[in-house]
Amino acid sequence: MTFVDEVKNAVTPRAALLVIGVLGLQLLFIASYVGALHKPKPTDVAFGVVAPQQMSQQLVAQLDGLPGGPLDPRTVSSEAEAREQIMNREIDGALIVSPQGRTDTLLVASGGGTVLSSALEHLLTQVEGEQGRTVRTVDVAPASADDFDGLSSFYLVVGWCVGGYLCASILAISAGTKPANRQRAVIRTSVMALYAIAGGIGGAAIIGPVLGALPGSFWGLAGLGALVVFSVGMTTLALEALTGIVGIGLAVLIIVVAGNPSAGGAFPLPMLPDFWRAIGPALPPGAGTWVARSIAYFRGNAVTGPLLVLSAWAVAGTALPLLLSMRRRDGRDDKGVEAAAPSPSGGSTAV
Repeated sequence: MTFVDEVKNAVTPRAALLVIGVLGLQLLFIASYVGALHKPKPTDVAFGVVAPQQMSQQLVAQLDGLPGGPLDPRTVSSEAEAREQIMNREIDGALIVSPQGRTDTLLVASGGGTVLSSALEHLLTQVEGEQGRTVRTVDVAPASADDFDGLSSFYLVVGWCVGGYLCASILAISAGTKPANRQRAVIRTSVMALYAIAGGIGGAAIIGPVLGALPGSFWGLAGLGALVVFSVGMTTLALEALTGIVGIGLAVLIIVVAGNPSAGGAFPLPMLPDFWRAIGPALPPGAGTWVARSIAYFRGNAVTGPLLVLSAWAVAGTALPLLLSMRRRDGRDDKGVEAAAPSPSGGSTAV
């Protein structure tokens, strides 16, 4: 047998295509992470301005015209209203102008990301200094002292996502990517649901009572964790049912390559480039990170949209394998051929 023949036997065409696919995934991983995170800067940050009527519009126009467009300023009626909007996650900060003195107040929320609050403090200190004024910073929703840079929420959600697609991958590898019938699909869904509940409770216990990294409702975080794990796991199972083993790579593409750098974890969404800022809220890591921070620091506000996003992934991921399995009645595919897998004895068994 020649060397070429040996190569053909060692690396099948299918394996070669999979290797090429992995290479593409690797390059996309580098491009996505570096593209999203290599040059963070605030852009169109929702920002409130509380000032006397005669100067508020002028100040809003001045802030709106800053080079690079770091702020998206709007007039807010009072400091109390500005604080409420920050807690509702409608704005990320606010400037309270003192009509008598020359020291103004900057409201920030480091619980939403300390990098963003620090960037706002640096920017407004510079702007105020050019006007001969000074600024003092008040943190309306401070990050926990044990939550360095506000990253704990992000890493918690990343852990849940990893668990979801790894569990789904194990189910596929151990018993075939495509369930043989509807009963098998229901069993896989039930296993994923039980795993998701355990993963949600376990993650919430570690991040809260064990490490004390995040405040907020334990059961709120546990419920979020169960939804994140289930949505990612069922999405992975759906992709596997649709495309076979390639579905694992597609899940990595959606969750890891696209989802993690756009989640607003390392850098909050207003500091990401437009593409990643646009896709982040629609993917499980971004939706999960937003909700985790809201539970921990913002009284559980502004979570309806992200929870609907996670629910949509979960519903779609649950429905697709069930629909596909209904076409494989009694273990047979559309052509009536029995779906088979090697048995331990060397024969084949239906999957």
